[in-house]
Order: sequence, then structure tokens, then C-alpha cells
Amino acid sequence: MAVKRPSGDNTPNREELFSMAVEQAKSGNKKGARFMFAQILEQDKRNIRAMMWLAKLAATPEDREMWLKRVLEIKPDYAPAKDALAKLTHSSAAKRNQQLFRLAVGGYVGLVIVVSLVIMVSAALAPAI
Repeated sequence: MAVKRPSGDNTPNREELFSMAVEQAKSGNKKGARFMFAQILEQDKRNIRAMMWLAKLAATPEDREMWLKRVLEIKPDYAPAKDALAKLTHSSAAKRNQQLFRLAVGGYVGLVIVVSLVIMVSAALAPAI
């Protein structure tokens, strides 16, 4: 059902703005889409759909986490937000573990090289028997 507007008012209503924002997001215009979703949130601070899109379009994992947590503050049992936050948390933990593993392997390799050098130098300096 179309909303009647005063003549000459070309301002999109919230649903029209939402549809436009989704189209912008799908076409790759993330900045424009984020702006439109932010406008929706100015009108409706509890608009979960806009927050979920802002989480999806977030520039950083921290921003994504913030939007997902805001959704869960409003609707604690909202499964899509819970699932996305769990996936984000798992992904972050996996990255940290991968970095720690690489650091540990690098440290081990460095230790092996140092020990090998010490043995080689000790053998070269030891008197022949």
C-alpha cells in the first residue's frame, strides 16, 4: 500500500529508503548504503534490519561486532545476530591462534638455528683428540 505524501514531497519513506539502501549495498555502493541505513536508524533507533545490514557492511570486525551486539541488546534471542556474532568470534579466535602458531614455529626454528650454530662453533674450537 503506497503512502500518500503531500504534493511535491519526494522524500522516500522508511521502507522505500530501506529498499534503496539494500539496492545500493547489492550494487557495491557500501558507503551510500551505510549512509541510508544510518538515516533509517535516526528515524527508528531500534530498527534491527538496518542494524543487521550495517553489521554486514561494516568496514572492520569491531564495527560488525558492535552492530551485532546492538541488535542483541534489543532482541537477545535473535538467532541471525547470535549466529553472526558466534561466527565472528570464532573467526577472530582462529586468526589469533594461527598467528600464535606461526610465532611459535618461528621461535622454534630460531632456537634450532642458534643451538646448531653453538654446536658447530664449539666443535670447530674444540681441540682435536
